[in-house]
Amino acid sequence: MQDAPYQVLLYYLYVEIENPETYRDSHRKLCEELELRGRIIVGKEGINGTLSGTTENCQKYKKAMENDDLTSAIEFKIDAEQDHVFPKLSIKAREEIVTLALGDDDFSPNDCTGNYMEPKEWCEAIKDPNAVIIDARNDYEWDLGRFKNSIRPPVPAFRDLPEWIRHNREKFEGKKILTYCTGGIRCEKFSGFLVKEGFENVSQLHGGIVKYGKDPEVKGEDFDGQCYVFDERIGVPVNHVNPEVVSHCVSCGGPSERYVNCRNKECNAQHFCCEACEAESKRCCSDACRAVYTVKYEGVVK
Repeated sequence: MQDAPYQVLLYYLYVEIENPETYRDSHRKLCEELELRGRIIVGKEGINGTLSGTTENCQKYKKAMENDDLTSAIEFKIDAEQDHVFPKLSIKAREEIVTLALGDDDFSPNDCTGNYMEPKEWCEAIKDPNAVIIDARNDYEWDLGRFKNSIRPPVPAFRDLPEWIRHNREKFEGKKILTYCTGGIRCEKFSGFLVKEGFENVSQLHGGIVKYGKDPEVKGEDFDGQCYVFDERIGVPVNHVNPEVVSHCVSCGGPSERYVNCRNKECNAQHFCCEACEAESKRCCSDACRAVYTVKYEGVVK
C-alpha cells in the first residue's frame, strides 16, 4: 500500500468538540497544507471524514490525527489509489456528523450503542436464519451492493429510520438485530437508537462494509455487489470469495455495476447503464428522460 502514489482515508470519531467552527478552520489549514481533497464534517459530537492525497501526505495527516489527544482513537480505513478521488476539499461544521434527527432524544454513541461484531463473528452471525440484518444506508447504496438476506427499510433517508422502526416494531421484537453501513458511523448511532428503544439483542458490523472487505480471513464473503462510496470511484469491490452482481442495466436488464447520472439535467438520477446500451439510451434513465434530452440538448424532435 505504501508503494501506491495516492491513498484514500476513511474515518470517523464520536468525541466532544467544544467549538466545531474553530476546529473546522484549523483543520482546513492542515488539509490545505497537505494538499488533501475530500469531505469532512465536524460537529459537537465528533468528526466524520474521507480524504484523498499522496501517500506521503495522507500518512502525515494520519500521524497528526493520532498524535492529537482529541482524535488519537480514530481508526483509519485506507485504500491505495493512483490519483485523487475527489475534485476539491470541503470541510463543514454541522449540528450532527450523521443526521438521525432525534432532536431532544439525541445521544452520544459513546454512552449507548449496539454490540460490536468483528468481521469473522459477523460472517457467521448473518448466516443465522433468525437474525434480522438491517442495512442503514440509502437506497442507491443498497442497489449497488448489500449483504445476503439483508433488508433495506423503504425510507428516503437515514433520518427516517427511527420512525420506520417504531411503526414496524413487532417485526423485530425478540429477534437478533444486526445492522451495517459503509464505514460504521451510521450504525454507531442507529444501533444505539435501537438499544434505547428497548431492543435487547442489537449488534453492528464494526468498521462497516469497508473493513469487512479488507479482512484477510473473511475476504468480504456473502456481500453481493460493490460497496457504494461517495467519491469518483462510486463503487469498490468487497467480496473476494463468492461475489455476485446484483444491479442491472435499466435498458437491457443485464447485470451491470456501471453507475451513471441521467443526462437529462432536470432529472440527474443515478442509474445503472451498461456500455452496450449507452449509445441508444443516451445514458438517460428512462424513455421520457431520453426524449427530453434529445429535444433540449441535441435539438432533435422525434
